[in-house]
Amino acid sequence: MRYASCPMYAAAFASLAPRDRMISSSRSTLYRFLSLYAALYAGFGVQSPYLPILLDTRHLSPETIALALAAGTAMRLTAAPAVARLADRFDAPKAMLALCSAAAGLIGLGYLPAQGAWALIALGVVHTAALAPLPPLSDTLALGAAGPTGSGGMTKWKFHYGWLRGCGSAAFVVGLVLSGQAIGHFGIVVIVWLNAALLLAASPVALGVPQLLANGGHSRATASEARGVWALLRLPLYRKMVLLAALILGSHAMHDSFAMIRWSRAGIGPGTSGILWSLSVAAEVVVFVVIGRPLLDRIGPAGAAMLSAGAGVVRWAVMAETAWLPALALIEPLHGLTFALLHLTCMRLLAQCVPRHLEATALTIYGTVGIGVATALLTLACGPIFEHFGAHGFWAMAALCAAALPLIGTLREPTADPG
Repeated sequence: MRYASCPMYAAAFASLAPRDRMISSSRSTLYRFLSLYAALYAGFGVQSPYLPILLDTRHLSPETIALALAAGTAMRLTAAPAVARLADRFDAPKAMLALCSAAAGLIGLGYLPAQGAWALIALGVVHTAALAPLPPLSDTLALGAAGPTGSGGMTKWKFHYGWLRGCGSAAFVVGLVLSGQAIGHFGIVVIVWLNAALLLAASPVALGVPQLLANGGHSRATASEARGVWALLRLPLYRKMVLLAALILGSHAMHDSFAMIRWSRAGIGPGTSGILWSLSVAAEVVVFVVIGRPLLDRIGPAGAAMLSAGAGVVRWAVMAETAWLPALALIEPLHGLTFALLHLTCMRLLAQCVPRHLEATALTIYGTVGIGVATALLTLACGPIFEHFGAHGFWAMAALCAAALPLIGTLREPTADPG
């Protein structure tokens, strides 16, 4: 709190009851993380939805666009886990986050002069290498700082992780809408400048957040933990969680790669397209901040996953059949169920089944090896699918969500907290 550094308030601050000081500290920590998530996710929002259009304006075919996006996604399979393991080993997630954010901002400026398929593909791969660790590292720091306090059965969480993701989603919406309007005035290259500015701003913010592990202390990885990935893959519930995320979250590949191009070719301008996309992310905010946790408490992880998969079938079926604006406006908010609710479900299962010293690695495998493999392969497949079948290729995405339904029936929450 700023008053604590002023001499005239120092004595009063020192005399606060321990509970009051804990509340003040928790609020300060929350505000720092809110600033971090706002900068990071606004940076994602101003560029990532419009990147396929940028590539399209550089005269790349749908197959080449898919190859460029899939190659970047594939880079996550090595970059994010490698950085996460370094963060675990050297107890440096905060430093790694700040470094990667700054690097991503600078590398992204390369989209300004880049021309030609191979130059754009190579740039996308390098850019993704810097971007990939940002979500798992920020989540690792946030989950640690939000972790439980107290003892004797009076354990409480300092703040709800969903608030941060909700803030990130809201920032994504703001960046998305403003970027869409800016494109109309300054052209598509404006997304490059906005992305670089926000990611560079996030770097010093990352250095200001606390670094605590979810078990309440600091930890340094040991040589015996090099086999942590295999230890995670031996957990049946963790394997099922990663596969479930790969199917349902992976089904977003065609939307993320070609929805903007599809809407543009249907005569929907970038401003309107940005608003459409923002409806989906606004639904994330509602789920993350308001209804997600109560709904998950009420229907459980299996019920929540079932709801997510069913919403995915409906969403992609409608996308396959029409570009009618009212229909799109109705189904885009289903993203709150197909993404946000499933993500909260996976976070709950992960927190309950993964050993605490492997949390950063578990989050990264969940976000990159599981989802990343599926998304890279599906994005690569979406190029020729979209080229030959157009929007009807979304039926393949609906089939993926339907395939997740039998797996959901086998989900069981662990009865004991991992060590």
